Amino acid sequence: MAEENFEFSWENPEYRKTYWHTCSHVLAQAVKRLYPEVKLAIGPSIDTGFYYDMDSPFAFTPEIMDKIEDEMRKICKEKLKLERFELPRAEAVKFMEEKEEPFKVELINDLPEDAVISFYKQGEFTDLCAGPHIDSTGRIKGNALKLTACNASYWRGDAKNKSLQRIYGVAFPKKEQLDEYLQKLEEAKARDHRKLGRELGLFMTDELVGRGMPMFLPKGYTVWRLLENYIRDKELKLGYQHVLTPCVGTVDLYKTSGHWDHYKQNMFPAMEVEDEMYVLRPMNCPHHMRIYANRPHSYRDLPIRIGEIAHDFRYEASGTLKGIERGRHFCQNDAHLFCTPEQIKDEVSKVCDLIFETYKDFGITDYRCVLSLRDPADKEKYHQDDEMWNTAETALREVLVALGLKFTEEIGEAAFYGPKLDVNVVPAVGAEYTLSTCQLDFCLPMKFDLKYIDTDGAEKTPVVIHRAILGSLDRFMAYLIEETMGAFPTWLAPVQAKFLPVTDRANDYCAKLADELNELGFRTEVDDRNEKIGKKIREAQLEKVPYMLVVGDRDMENATVSPRHRADGDLGAMSMEAFTKLLREDVDSKTRK
Repeated sequence: MAEENFEFSWENPEYRKTYWHTCSHVLAQAVKRLYPEVKLAIGPSIDTGFYYDMDSPFAFTPEIMDKIEDEMRKICKEKLKLERFELPRAEAVKFMEEKEEPFKVELINDLPEDAVISFYKQGEFTDLCAGPHIDSTGRIKGNALKLTACNASYWRGDAKNKSLQRIYGVAFPKKEQLDEYLQKLEEAKARDHRKLGRELGLFMTDELVGRGMPMFLPKGYTVWRLLENYIRDKELKLGYQHVLTPCVGTVDLYKTSGHWDHYKQNMFPAMEVEDEMYVLRPMNCPHHMRIYANRPHSYRDLPIRIGEIAHDFRYEASGTLKGIERGRHFCQNDAHLFCTPEQIKDEVSKVCDLIFETYKDFGITDYRCVLSLRDPADKEKYHQDDEMWNTAETALREVLVALGLKFTEEIGEAAFYGPKLDVNVVPAVGAEYTLSTCQLDFCLPMKFDLKYIDTDGAEKTPVVIHRAILGSLDRFMAYLIEETMGAFPTWLAPVQAKFLPVTDRANDYCAKLADELNELGFRTEVDDRNEKIGKKIREAQLEKVPYMLVVGDRDMENATVSPRHRADGDLGAMSMEAFTKLLREDVDSKTRK
């Protein structure tokens, strides 16, 4: 309804939501004024503004978006009153049919029989909508609204349905707020790991290879490999045993685990091989369950910690794909800890220690902990066993409390087999997402009939802790790229030092020094192109190389180098011994600068 007694305050989240929802109607009205042949789908508010999905015979180019924006500003100046009215189902259908809006007709027909069918009218424009809305388009500041993007979408979010165009927008009560927002958007574009990944030669995508299938280039794979070695070394010190398992499994494997029933929509279609059905694996726990079951176990063996850097595949809708942050192929830093109930607290504690020790190493401070619980009313998403869920949720909650962790609880975010601790980070770009997770599982060990012999000689079922510290290496790397804008700390940089000869006479000298550093385990390059030194320095700076070693005739005479740091500038001439010591200290300290 067009609200009476509504708190018209931008600090009120309900008002912001209502304001943006009304903006989506202004957007639709502007489009219909300019291009009446366009068909309207839905136009809600979202956390960062609003959008409207439309079926258009032409693409919404930047020039067309500008025209729509101008028309929206005119509508705001017209101060059109928003008026709500209701219609019986048959009249509502006829009303939308006369307006030739097939998507609206479908929405009406899908409403429950007892649903109230309401519309909002503003000037000549009327839209099917449950509301609420602000009372007048005049409350929207035309000079503080902006259409920000146009992307492809699917009707009702289903890839099997018609492809639509989604126009995004944002609006504020003051132009200064819009300007500040747009400035942040520009910063986000500059930090976008997809842009930086291309510019720095870290990874690439190729339509012929497939959407959501990123390929790491030599420099990107160097970073990837360093992350892999980092976490594997930490796990080895904690008694993890690493394995290598296939990227496929039989459908029966996933039927046993329950993923076929609860996760099939996120898996690639099954393929038949010699009368047996296989599927690309979306996760690794079923394989690790079978490894545990490979031989008998005693309580003396537990805990058993099985780790793997595993290649996984999930069917993600094309609209959700985002570089290496979210792809259809990724590599999880996965592990499964098989333990007794009495060992749960100690094992979860060690996992948490590893998470936060890792975050300290990478300078990650902006995060929050979430205890993700099931929604008991959801009979489809979760394994149905109330006693198991109560036991698992209580056990994990008690452990987190005992560890003194601050956490919030969120219903409906658990895995289908058990509750979990999610550690969500706030990245430099976009909304928060989960990097690390620790999940408590009483379900899958029972499904796979896993056993160990306890102290009394009886067979018992172990508890399994699923955990991922870096999450997926791909997503973790995307996070680091955006946090550092590609300026990785020296220990992670694909090229740690680049020799820049001032003249051709210094080429051989630089090559010899580079070989010496490479022998010591450092990663170096020599830029021996016939280019001016200023250009070489600028390009090395753009490549985010930590140390640029400028070498001229005087350096050769004095057996020195003249390093420049990408952040600190010229460090002055020094011997190679002194520079090697400086580089070693920088690498070993994992300093971020």
